Amino acid sequence: MRYTYLKNADVKVSQLAVGTWAIGGDSFGDNDDVVGSEDAIRAMLENGVNLVDTAPCYGNGTAEKVVGLALRGVDRDSYCLSTKVGLITSANGYDHDASFKNVIREVESSLNNLRTDHIDFYFVHWPDPKTSFAETMSALRLLKEQGKIGHIGVSNFTEEMIEECEQYAPIDVQQPPYSMVNRMSENLIKWGYDRGIDSFTYGSLGAGILSGKFRELPHFEPGDVRAGFYDYFREPKFSKVQELLKVMDHIAEAHEKPVSQVAINWSTKKEYVATALVGVRTARHAGENCSAFDWSLTDDEMAELDAKLDELQIG
Repeated sequence: MRYTYLKNADVKVSQLAVGTWAIGGDSFGDNDDVVGSEDAIRAMLENGVNLVDTAPCYGNGTAEKVVGLALRGVDRDSYCLSTKVGLITSANGYDHDASFKNVIREVESSLNNLRTDHIDFYFVHWPDPKTSFAETMSALRLLKEQGKIGHIGVSNFTEEMIEECEQYAPIDVQQPPYSMVNRMSENLIKWGYDRGIDSFTYGSLGAGILSGKFRELPHFEPGDVRAGFYDYFREPKFSKVQELLKVMDHIAEAHEKPVSQVAINWSTKKEYVATALVGVRTARHAGENCSAFDWSLTDDEMAELDAKLDELQIG
């Protein structure tokens, strides 16, 4: 495993992190195998990962609870926990609430779900149009002073939003989407990198499409985020990704490695990516993902992949 030193946060984290959105069981198809999910999280840690990311809205608390169960008995100083606030599961999907009152309420719920007394990285999940950044940041400052959270982060925020937040509290980290099929946040990530605001990038395997699993346009059940939140599984992007996969297949075969490891290598070789979040459901997948650090893409292969992305205009 390789590690990154986070500048503003003054913490060393693994360049691969556990993503748990799918573990919630309500956004990526059913997931009833709690024991398998726990095993997957522990397998990631056994392979050198020291960062687990989750959120209360992943399965309405399910993912946080699974993480808490998985980490029972594990030395708390050996890993970092990252969770979020301000996005609440509702009958209509999700509601935004980053008010002072709700931030204080949600952190207690997350601490209980995660079976811990502190959260290392606490992110505002999405901007809340109904609440001022001053109000949200004042709650996060208080939680930091109380020792309930270690570092303040924002997710899905623009440069302008982050700058406004910084008037009220220091922003240590951010969490934008980033992968070979979604480079829309690349300038934001570079901007943050230059300011010491390191990035935990999500969607690193493009909701699974960069694993090579999907070679024909799939049909997802209603409520599956792969059918709505992501555009990789719709035309014309799906066909473009298939062309990219041909290049990835060639590189993977040359190294005798899975296609997914090509995608993980690509993301983590970008110096401005601090850590890439990758979802896992089984111990086997955990080991396979972590093995991506047993080898490295060459500069020529990185250039070949970047050129293909530019040619296809993906992301």
